[in-house]
Amino acid sequence: MRLPRSLLSAKAMRSCFIAGFLAPSLALFPALPHGISSLAYQASEGKRNSPRRRTPMMLFNFFGGGGQSSKIELGKGPRVDYARLAGLPVSFGKEAAENALSGKIPSTSTDGMHIVTVAGGCFWGLELAYQRFPGVVATCVGYTQGHLEAPTYKEVCSGRTGHTEAVQLTYDPSIIAFEDLLEVLFARINPTLLNQVGNDVGTQYRHGVYAHSEDQEKVVASFLAERQKSTSKPIVTESTKAAVFWPAEEYHQQYLEKGGQSALKGATDRIRCYG
Repeated sequence: MRLPRSLLSAKAMRSCFIAGFLAPSLALFPALPHGISSLAYQASEGKRNSPRRRTPMMLFNFFGGGGQSSKIELGKGPRVDYARLAGLPVSFGKEAAENALSGKIPSTSTDGMHIVTVAGGCFWGLELAYQRFPGVVATCVGYTQGHLEAPTYKEVCSGRTGHTEAVQLTYDPSIIAFEDLLEVLFARINPTLLNQVGNDVGTQYRHGVYAHSEDQEKVVASFLAERQKSTSKPIVTESTKAAVFWPAEEYHQQYLEKGGQSALKGATDRIRCYG
């Protein structure tokens, strides 16, 4: 029976919406262990046990991630062409690149939206999840929390730059609560796995939330503390202030949408990370 809207608290309505929004891809999973939140656990387990395995080597090499990473000369070879990145309303890439090249880590975008950076394994699927979420205005995939300026995909995949694949997004706080953006991330990861999301393993796939303001830092700290209460294993999701975010190559931006998957708000069809 559907409860009258007036009987639901704002928090409960948000939780019900998130559950309904993510449910179609979380249907066939085992019972919940250790009291972990069903959404977060099922999504992470589903990703590990889904038909998708590691990126096919041919595809990985095509995008520059395969081969002998120890022989890659960091800072050498073709660079990211930031001039090719699209701007609003298509992508946050252009503005993110301008911020990176000037060393800025702003908390709001030029159109007045709030900014946050999150990491959760392969950035293709995570970006699409946020593209679909109401209140998210624009997204961009890239690399953050590393030591090499303007890194390329190939360099980040070597595991030697310190970066993690991430999504930087802008959102309207009058439409979506920051906590709900964290729920989207935690529905796609197992926060107790170090340097791993599903079958993506390595420091370049570590999960994290990188706050752009003190208010965000406080919310993240409270959110992680609550999550920790529900599991005996330590949560290892990285939580720190945002560093410079370097956008990825243009072909990575909105990659799954370009491949034909729906990015419409509220879309619930399964996100296929490599199809």
